[in-house]
Formats: sequence, structure tokens, C-alpha cells
Amino acid sequence: MTYRTILPVAVLATFLFNACSHAEKKTEDPKVRTVNDDKKDSLLLVYNPAKGDRWIADFVQNLHKKYGFNGNMLVAKDGKILYEKAIGWADYLHRDSLKISSEFELASITKTFTGVAIMQLVEQGKIKLDDNVKKFYPNFPYEGITVKLLLSHRSGMMNYVYFTDGIWKDKRKPMSNTDVMDLIAQYKPARYAAPDTRFHYNNSNFMVLGAIIEKVTGKKYADYMMANVFKPAGMKHTHVYSTTVYPKIPVDVVGHDRTWRYSVVQNFLDGPVGDKGVYSTVHDLVLYDNALKKGRLLKKASLDSAYTGHNKPVNGHFNYGYGWRMFDGDNGRKVVYHTGWWHGFRHIYVRDLDKNIVIVFLGNLTNGSLLHLDDLYKHLGVPVIRKGAYTGTGSMPGSDED
Repeated sequence: MTYRTILPVAVLATFLFNACSHAEKKTEDPKVRTVNDDKKDSLLLVYNPAKGDRWIADFVQNLHKKYGFNGNMLVAKDGKILYEKAIGWADYLHRDSLKISSEFELASITKTFTGVAIMQLVEQGKIKLDDNVKKFYPNFPYEGITVKLLLSHRSGMMNYVYFTDGIWKDKRKPMSNTDVMDLIAQYKPARYAAPDTRFHYNNSNFMVLGAIIEKVTGKKYADYMMANVFKPAGMKHTHVYSTTVYPKIPVDVVGHDRTWRYSVVQNFLDGPVGDKGVYSTVHDLVLYDNALKKGRLLKKASLDSAYTGHNKPVNGHFNYGYGWRMFDGDNGRKVVYHTGWWHGFRHIYVRDLDKNIVIVFLGNLTNGSLLHLDDLYKHLGVPVIRKGAYTGTGSMPGSDED
């Protein structure tokens, strides 16, 4: 073979190699799932009750009998479920029992998903953390409120849940995020504080972020989350349900307020999403944790930013990042978590990033049972995730409840 023949062949071979390499890189997009991904994820959900952690089993039974916990729970470590349990009623009125696959309204755990979606759009250059809300909604009546301040609950906004109650006339008709944004523009309710002067946790921040997601992407919040968060994470039993779309939310779990005397019916406040509205299972929350750790949803730099406290620590350890509560311990020990409390549901979702432990309690009876988890944390070697267990500098203005 002559030099003149070899040269074109070599060029062609190089071209084909580069083309193949480029194609392989394309398939490496972490948001694109493969059959192998599903197989790996299924292994994370394998559980043999005969080999469950007996200490945790006894603890949960006591939590149910003594403190009234009713719901689903799961503890996993290093990709293995140590214990899981569905305990109690899904709907007390009809005596329907909970199943481990039951979908719960996640309440404010939804805020972690909204934070992920916003950071995805930041990575794509579609949003900047310093963008003013007025960039997306020119009629927004407040100056100086940015995406970053919304994510970290430093906007100073009032809570729309209370503001709209006396204004929304037809309580049988659900509000949408756009409706709430229009009401804010029209009535200009007084702020709680000036922007970036203090931490004030409230649902308005993430309702506005939900509205921004819809405005920037041109998609419904539910559709964006399904395509860009739930599906890439393999969360096949997670959805966004709003009463603007579903007159009756299509799940079997009903929230109950403090006692079994009555259930909490969805109303017009279950229309807005972003601050709440995601429904999921304990198993899917394990997959969510895995997808975040594996970089399926966000780059490491984005996660580091989301897991950084952007407020003054409370009792020396507790802070809030971008959609995540957190416990900062000694020597860089980091636990991120979120609580939830809405219309008969009360939850806690804990991710110990150093020990690779996931703790999920999803309850549909709003009593104080989840304030009694200290012994479980100690058993697992996880810091006690309860502000009252610590003393230190810093205090939270107003209410720090969901």
C-alpha cells in the first residue's frame, strides 16, 4: 500500500474514531437513563424483612404505639435498606391500610425538588442566581428580590397561604401559581422584612420559584419536573399533583389533622406548586438521594452551593441552603434534610452525606411523633436532627415550621 493510499485511510480511521468517541460522550449524559441504570437502581430497593434491623423495628413499633406515628418509614445505609415499614391507615374513614408503595404529599420536602430544578436552569444559563424576580414578572411589586434570596428564604416576603385566604373569593376554585402572582401584583401585600436582612421561612419563596420555572421553560411545573428530575432519577412513582388539574388528587393516602376525627380535604391552596405539590414514596426518595449523589441531576459545584448555609446558624449547627435544611457538624460533617407539614401530612427526610445514610419518615397524621427520633439518630451514629437538642447562638425570627 502506497503512502498516497495510506494517508486517506488513516484520515478516515481518525474521523471514525473521533465520531464514535463523540457519540459515546453523548450517551454519557447522566440524565439519559439506560436499562443498566434501572437494574442498578432496583438493587437499592431490595429488602428482606427477615434480615431487617431488629432494633429499628422495635423503635418504630414503639413510635407507633407510644407516640402515634402513622405512616411509612425507611432507613438505608451504603445502598442497602436496613429497615422499612408501612404502619397504620392510609385513610382512617375507609380503614384502608398503608402500603410501602403508597404515595404521600411531600409537603415542604417539595422545596428540595424546586431547588434542584432552579439550579439546573442556572447550569443551563437560563437563570442567574442574582436575577431579579421582575425580570420574569415585571408587575412583581417588590424591589431587590432575587432568585438567590428566594432559594435561601431571605426575600422578606409574606406567606401567600395566609394572604390569599381572605382575597380568593371562590374557595371551590383552586388557585394556580400565576393566580397568586397576579394577586400579589394587584394587592401588593406588606412584606415581612426588607430583602436580604433576615431568614424568614415561608411558602411564598418557593411558590414564586415554581412560577419562574414555568415562565422560563414554557412548561408546567409538573411537566418540567417529570422530564428533568423524576425520570432521570428513576422515580417512577413520583408526580406533581395540583388541584388546578385534578379535582381529586389520585392517591390513596389521606392526611389527618392530629386525631382520627377528621381527614384534611384538599382545597384551593393545593393548586400552587413548588413550595409543595410533589407526591412520592419512601423508595423513590432513596432513588432521589442516589441520583443526587451520582451527579445525575446536578453538577458537584451546584450541589455544594445548595448544601452551603446562606443564613446565620441556629443553635450553632442548623442552617438553610438552596432548598435544603442542613446540620453542620465538627470537621465538616454535613447532614442535609427537609421537613414537611401540610394538610394532615408531616414528614422528615434526612441524608447523612458522610455516612451515606438515608432516613425517611412520611406521616399522614400530624402529631408530634417525629419529635421523638433522637434514639434512632444515635443508633445510626447520625447527629440528632432536632434544634431543641442543642444550645448555641442564633435564633429564628418568626415561625420556623412548614
